Amino acid sequence: MAEPALLLAAQMEQLAWAPLASPCPRIPRARIARGHCAQCWADLGCSSGPSSGRMIQLPQKSPLRPRPAGCSPPSSAESLSMDGFWMEVERIQQRDELREEDSSDGQLPEEGEAESQWLQDTGLSGLLGGLGLDSDHRELLSTLTQTQVAAVCRRLDIYTRSARRRHKAPIRDVRDVFGVFNAGGVSSENGDSGVKWTQLSCGASKSPPAAAEPGRPQEQAGREEAFNMDSAYSEQAAALLQRARPSSGGTCAWGKGSLPKFRIHKGRLGVTRIADLSPQDMKKVPPLALIELTALCDVLGLDLKRSKAGKWKAADTRLFGVPLDSLLEADHKVRPSAQVPLVLQALLSCLEKRGLDTEGILRVPGSQARVKGLEQKLERDFYTGLFSWDEVHHNDASDLLKRFIRKLPAPLLTAEYLPAFAVVPNIPDLKQRLQALHLLILLLPEPNRNALKALLEFLRKVVAREQHNKMTLWNVSTVMAPNLFLHQGRPPKLPKGQEKRLAEGAAEVVQLLVHYQDLLWTVASFLVAQVRKLNDSSSRRPQLCDGGLKTWLRRIHADRDKTGDCPEATLKVAKIQVAWPTSDVLKVPLTPSTRVAHVLRQFTERSSLGSKGREGSEDTDSLLQRRRSMKSANILLYEVGGNISEHRLDPDAYLLDLYRANPHGEWVIKQSPT
Repeated sequence: MAEPALLLAAQMEQLAWAPLASPCPRIPRARIARGHCAQCWADLGCSSGPSSGRMIQLPQKSPLRPRPAGCSPPSSAESLSMDGFWMEVERIQQRDELREEDSSDGQLPEEGEAESQWLQDTGLSGLLGGLGLDSDHRELLSTLTQTQVAAVCRRLDIYTRSARRRHKAPIRDVRDVFGVFNAGGVSSENGDSGVKWTQLSCGASKSPPAAAEPGRPQEQAGREEAFNMDSAYSEQAAALLQRARPSSGGTCAWGKGSLPKFRIHKGRLGVTRIADLSPQDMKKVPPLALIELTALCDVLGLDLKRSKAGKWKAADTRLFGVPLDSLLEADHKVRPSAQVPLVLQALLSCLEKRGLDTEGILRVPGSQARVKGLEQKLERDFYTGLFSWDEVHHNDASDLLKRFIRKLPAPLLTAEYLPAFAVVPNIPDLKQRLQALHLLILLLPEPNRNALKALLEFLRKVVAREQHNKMTLWNVSTVMAPNLFLHQGRPPKLPKGQEKRLAEGAAEVVQLLVHYQDLLWTVASFLVAQVRKLNDSSSRRPQLCDGGLKTWLRRIHADRDKTGDCPEATLKVAKIQVAWPTSDVLKVPLTPSTRVAHVLRQFTERSSLGSKGREGSEDTDSLLQRRRSMKSANILLYEVGGNISEHRLDPDAYLLDLYRANPHGEWVIKQSPT
């Protein structure tokens, strides 16, 4: 009799359309001759500190292919610019006191343990017991795409097989002892030692997909290209592999200053930023993003593994070496609305006011003695308000900023997902790299994501003043990459010869984060649609109890028939609740061309006309104050209720499409909380 978990996997695999295509081959990356610093990197890599993740490399499933003809290699000047990375590594090695290694941290999970943790993090932990699919699991699985279902089936199958092997005595195969005889290597007549013995590998390599035609032109830098978020990234990648050609993003390594422009494809529902969704809805996004990231890596042939979060000892300090959530908990006593630690805000503000135009900012180090003294003063006087930022030199402030990031108990990119960030440069296609980064940003905890965004906004301001500070995007990336990827001043364990590739990849990831941060801090439309389906299924669950399933299905089909017979029988007038400045109802004609911006404009015009009619009843001061508040206020339209908790709407979204996506929701005009 088959095991229950295997039966579940068989049921779910019926939803998967086909085995995924073979993974994309890797392209060789530029190498940099930096012997001394590379050796320092290798020496540091001999041990991994607490809560530091291991860099998981791309599995060797196919031989490396030469760079396409249309892609030019990076210039020699750009290769030499990696010196900033190695100089930063040397300074970190000299200045930071490395903590003693804890052998219990940074270890790979046992066989099946990673899959078990993955199923728990995605909300599918009930599948581990083999008790069947309950309502919660069915709701989640019903929202997944075919590639996402295939990813779930694959993890469940691996977990089931590992559990079965743990409870069964292993049987050794004779080929594991003596190897495999390769008859093709036997010499014909002279009996030379042409016989080859090959040790079996853990996983058989698959043949790579057909190579694209070498003559295909590449997209030129500066040309704006659409970035589609309407369909799942894994589905897009699978479709591209079936067509056996690269996407329009190209497979070449983009050089310094030649990153293409991507324009978010705005659908009828507009673009959703991370801050646009309520905390209740955002809690549903990370499990969906993890499933999608895993499915995307499966399609691309990437081995996505996460490290365990290491244990950290409580520090005696109040600022440096303290977790972000603990800092925010203390900051909320001073400023309840703080989303970024106040000390990090103060450091960034100091650098913005006095250091943006300084030549070599972030690259030129400060005084080591002054930096240590400033750190002690901050620990003692920051919360008392006695610390004076006017006395801080800008180079010392930049060292304090990097020191704050490195001394966090866990990496800013988190120990769990730091290996995934390191894998991103192995993806040949630039657009798919951004898709992977987009999902990784959604997986970060909120304190880490907010702190990273504040840092990236500052780095973008530094790059914008390049003519004054001589810091290009690549210079900034090479300097900041060691501070983000070398947690506690040491990199994770790496095979020999991988140091240079990791250095280039880490700098490239930081470069993409800085340059495309506006694109990355959004929630893809397909993820928002999945959140709507989850909320809709949860609200319908009481209706399906006590034999109400057939009644509900009849209603659904009846509503669909009515909609199909009378497509014009839709809402003609939208009633919009006004929560500010007074409670009121605004009626707006609902047409296919009505956008959110039209509603906000109509509300502003009506409010200004109403203020003119009250000129005789109000004194001049109160009238001017009302007009000033209306003019300066950021008026926004929210979608509340139905299949969404609360959603701040894009001004370019169309109301009729929003109504069709959420017919039971309400629209409310509010003032922006910021």
